[in-house]
Amino acid sequence: MELYIPGYVNKVLNRLEEAGFEAFIVGGCVRDLILNRIPNDYDVTTSATPDEIQEVFKNYKTLYVGKQFGTIVVIQSEGDIEVTTYRKEGKYIDGRRPSEVTFSRNIKEDLSRRDFTINSIVYNKNTGIIDPYNGIQDIESRIIRAIGEPSERLNEDYLRILRAVRFSTQLDFSIDENTYIACEKLSDSIKYISAERIKDEIFKILLSERPSKGIRLMEDMGLLNYVIPELVETIDFDQKNPHHNRTLYEHILCVVDNTPPVLEIRMAALLHDIAKPLTFSIDEKGVGHYFNHDKLGAEMSKDILTRLRCSKNFTDIVSTLVREHMHHSNMKEKGLKRQLRRVGKENIFDLFELKKADMKCKNGNKDVSVLDEKIRRIEKILKDHEPYEKSHLKINGDDIIALGFPKGKQIGEILDYLTDKVIDHPEYNDKKKLIELIKGKYKIN
Repeated sequence: MELYIPGYVNKVLNRLEEAGFEAFIVGGCVRDLILNRIPNDYDVTTSATPDEIQEVFKNYKTLYVGKQFGTIVVIQSEGDIEVTTYRKEGKYIDGRRPSEVTFSRNIKEDLSRRDFTINSIVYNKNTGIIDPYNGIQDIESRIIRAIGEPSERLNEDYLRILRAVRFSTQLDFSIDENTYIACEKLSDSIKYISAERIKDEIFKILLSERPSKGIRLMEDMGLLNYVIPELVETIDFDQKNPHHNRTLYEHILCVVDNTPPVLEIRMAALLHDIAKPLTFSIDEKGVGHYFNHDKLGAEMSKDILTRLRCSKNFTDIVSTLVREHMHHSNMKEKGLKRQLRRVGKENIFDLFELKKADMKCKNGNKDVSVLDEKIRRIEKILKDHEPYEKSHLKINGDDIIALGFPKGKQIGEILDYLTDKVIDHPEYNDKKKLIELIKGKYKIN
């Protein structure tokens, strides 16, 4: 089997081999090449020690991050390459990291410590494939299988439980029965893994072609109880509403699968109805209602994403999308401008992608063309530079202060008042008319 390796990667392999060391591409990049997928990056494993790697690449810019674990990053304009020394690991004492790492000259010793057979394949064009754990066979059979005894492998790093879910979702592979049983048995151990590492895996699951597969696997294994327990409340939840022919959980998964692979939209889709179980009420006709679930959902989203150590910017965007996802029915031009003002032009089209998916996953064949028309109207508002926020006014805070108002909170209130007026009456966006509005509304000292 011959695999294509880009020139800048071959350059790293060749330099190491010319210096007398073994060197191979390893892991995900080999797996992806076998699957005819384009790798996101390339990792190299070598018999050279970290000091020897540095010497070989002394004329290159390198980073010493992870040097104690045998990893040197070789910087090239085409892409960075992580070069890692063959290594053996001591016992794992906390389900996260080995008690010690020692370097090896034996590639098979290095491969024996890896997580799954599909990630334990190495290749270079001189030697070809080395596949001691039949990873190629499992790739062909589309199976995720732990190397060796599954529980032992997963106990070394509990994140591997979630990684099994992620690989199964990304590649649309099944999980080997023994590996699955071990994942299910050890699922509660995920609580010992840092939120940052869990978040990274969830993000990758959400960006897969069919995220619902990974979310269902997390449900079946019991992982949701520790990762996003709020979602568990939606499982088998009868919405008791004529607009919905799915349980709440099934509706959520449908929405996630029907959104484009943009992380903020996918996460908002996952959380958009998270507050429904807490806001459920039923009227005299037996119809379920969920008043203000969008507002409470936005607050819950903030809590969930903060717990997952997401950035403030990401958290703010997602919570805004959750808060605004219900505001679309019968919205006229003034309403669109106000929503544009609340959401921002950076996020408004993401919001409408969420709304479309939400509509598609409701009862019946919903016509999303009404949303397409609103999108076209928003595009025109932006193209024509129609005013919808304070910065678009033909007056600013300094102008208002010059009228005799003191600096302070009232200046912002006045600007908000003027913005609302201009949204309703664009012709008011003239400095003289705005001053007249101010004088008509506020008393100047």
